Parts: sequence; C-alpha cells; structure tokens
Amino acid sequence: MRGLSGICIGFERGEWRNDRFSQYVFNFLPEFALTWSERQKCNDKTAVELLRKAAQIIYQTEKYSKRGEFGELILLAVLKELFNTIPAICKIYYKSSVNETVKGFDAVHVIVIGDSLELWLGEVKFYNNINNAIYDVVKELDVHSKTDYLRNEFALISNKIDDSWEHSEKLLKLLDPNTSLDKIFDRTCIPILLTYDSDVINNYENLKKEYQNKIEEEIRKHYDVFLKSKLPKDLRIHLILLPLKSKKTLVDDLQRRLVAWQNI
Repeated sequence: MRGLSGICIGFERGEWRNDRFSQYVFNFLPEFALTWSERQKCNDKTAVELLRKAAQIIYQTEKYSKRGEFGELILLAVLKELFNTIPAICKIYYKSSVNETVKGFDAVHVIVIGDSLELWLGEVKFYNNINNAIYDVVKELDVHSKTDYLRNEFALISNKIDDSWEHSEKLLKLLDPNTSLDKIFDRTCIPILLTYDSDVINNYENLKKEYQNKIEEEIRKHYDVFLKSKLPKDLRIHLILLPLKSKKTLVDDLQRRLVAWQNI
C-alpha cells in the first residue's frame, strides 16, 4: 500500500510563511528531546529549564547546515498533525555526546487502535533536491527492511521505551523477538517525509487557484518518480512531500531559535 500527503506551508502578504512554520515546529521540541517521564515534570517552575535542556540536547555546533535533527523534528510535528501519532521513544535523549549523530529510524511513533497499537517507523530526508532525497531514502529503505536490521532496531527501541509510559507494555509485546515480523508488518506503517526547494513556490506569492493546481501537479510528479523506484514490496509506505521556498532559509531560522533557547 502506498499513500501520499502533500503539505503547503502557505503565504502571508506575498511571503512564504517560513518564520511561522519554524515557530510552529519548535512547539514540538519537548516531545522530540525529552522522555515521557521528564515531560510529566513540566510545570510553571520547571518549564523554562526543561525547554533549555531540550534545546541543548539537540546539538551544539556552528556546523549545522547538514545536520539531520531539524528534519526529524519536522517529521515528528507532521506525524502528530496529520495522523495524530504518539511518539514512543526519544532517541535524542540517549545520545552519548551532544553532537553525536543518532542512527536508526528517524521517528518511532504509535497510533492506538482499539486495544492494540499500530507502529509508525518514520524516515526523513531534509534536502533541497527532491531527486537526491528520493534516491537516498529508497536506498535506506532497502537496508532498513532487512530482517537482521529490523530485529536489532526493535531491540534498541525496546531498551529506550519509558516504563512509565502508558503504552509501554503493549509496544514491548509487539516488538518481542518471539512476535513474527509478518504480524508486526500487519500493524506497521513507514511514513517518509521528503523536503525540497520547489520551483512552483518560487514563482508564486499567494494561494490562488493557479498555484494550487501547479503545486499539486509538482507533488504528484515527484510521487510518480518515487513509486517507480525499487520499494520493498511488503511494507505499507506513506510518502509525505513538503515543498519549500528555501531549505537553507528554513534551517537558518530554526538554528536561530535553537541557539536562543540554549542561551535563555
């Protein structure tokens, strides 16, 4: 099964809403960088300190242009906004050093369906070129869908699940080594978020009908290219395309906000 979602940040008074989007994304920083137990401690007295800690955990370097954390933060925000997912683990929290790059799936979320859980294992390519993004994510999907990789990743995920989290027992049972991968795949979705600098966005300044038609045409064109790639056949995949006016501008704005919170 292959799904598609296209995201439009939109315009305001002739300008792409870059600043508003980066502000919105940063609202999800605590869920991205803090454990469930830590977030439960948040109150009027601890909020600022916890937000500062969350910002400092992300990374502390001026060489940020090729870092992937902002892409993972955007992925978390998009999954919660579009699909109402619940983050299951906080990978960033378990880094052994501040500037370490964390491997594995870029997001581990769940959706509660009745008495069971649906597992969402996200991938993101926060790029400015859509062709490069498609090529790299398809190559990564091939690696991440191998049995040995999945078993190792599930073991690592299980070790990072907060015991106090209300869904921990059900997720641990789903990821148990004795649970067949076939059964797990029946309850798993792989959401893939790809960003790119859009030719359409750079030629418009409002959301009039002509723009809407052009951006939909562009998104479906990239979706067709993705579908023609060598995708794993037994995975349920949902592609999420996020066209940007300028990835560099968005990264610079996100970096400015990160540094401000680190020094608050």
